[in-house]
Amino acid sequence: MAAMRADRLLSLLLLLQHRGRMTAPEIAVELEVSVRTVYRDVEALSASGVPVYADRGPAGGYRLLDGYRTRLTGLTGDEADSLFLAGMPGPAAELGLGADLATAQLKLRAALPAGLEERSRRIQERFHLDAPGWFRDAEPVPHLAAAAEAVWERRVLRVHYRRWRGEVRRDLHGLGLVLKGGIWYLVARVDDSVRSYRVSRILDAELLDEHFVRPAGFDLAAHWQEVSRRLETSRFEGEAELLLTERGRKLLPMQFGAIGAVAAAGAGPPDEEGRARVTLPVESLPVAVHDMLRLGTEAEVLGPPELREAVARAVTELAHRYQRSG
Repeated sequence: MAAMRADRLLSLLLLLQHRGRMTAPEIAVELEVSVRTVYRDVEALSASGVPVYADRGPAGGYRLLDGYRTRLTGLTGDEADSLFLAGMPGPAAELGLGADLATAQLKLRAALPAGLEERSRRIQERFHLDAPGWFRDAEPVPHLAAAAEAVWERRVLRVHYRRWRGEVRRDLHGLGLVLKGGIWYLVARVDDSVRSYRVSRILDAELLDEHFVRPAGFDLAAHWQEVSRRLETSRFEGEAELLLTERGRKLLPMQFGAIGAVAAAGAGPPDEEGRARVTLPVESLPVAVHDMLRLGTEAEVLGPPELREAVARAVTELAHRYQRSG
């Protein structure tokens, strides 16, 4: 408890040094404590010789004596670990490092010369990274902290995991965590292979006392890049020949991302109706039919024949349903 309070007092001191005058309620919000606790902590700082003053009145608050700066800015291990998530307070909080990240940032700013400190403040004010995609609720990840601890400490993580084909139990050697489009993945070694596990599908997790040896030379970023490349390549089973309106060509990047942008850039010359031929990589037949329907009347499938026929059947079924409901 004494160590926790010492950390909080240092955070309060650095907060006043960085922000200047602050009211007790503002400090309470920043430190996630009660206003009464702020009053006690301010008294403790004053008793220890820190020149903190209270300004009375509506615009009052607590402030340090002009020119006073502390150099007690050493980072703890958890604070140093949290710095890689600077700019991502949401993911830091999910990993249980939110308070450590905030304190680490305050310590770094306190150690900076005045000019660089102001530059750091401006960058944080004007740059924000929002990792999750639009129109999608964040996935619950109740076992993310356990997965992170397993990675940090090189401890075996025993999980009950939900796959598409059923549930399994695995002992994982966690090598790293990846945040992709707002979704957390645990990259782990199992037997003689390295696989990726979606953290939200971990139904239960137990940290074992057993430790493992991290593979020499393992590069998490390089591994993930290779996995992503293989996945991107393997998911396409063929190509669709389309006849697209001008609006349809503009929709391709929005509907299909980088693949759609490349396809639109390679479109042939428009015909007399303004439609142009485009070749678009597609996945399995059911997925491709769904993708073609997303383009609506802006696209006509020319081939392959089985895709054209499947889209025609789907359109006919839709027309019958709407005719019956009318």
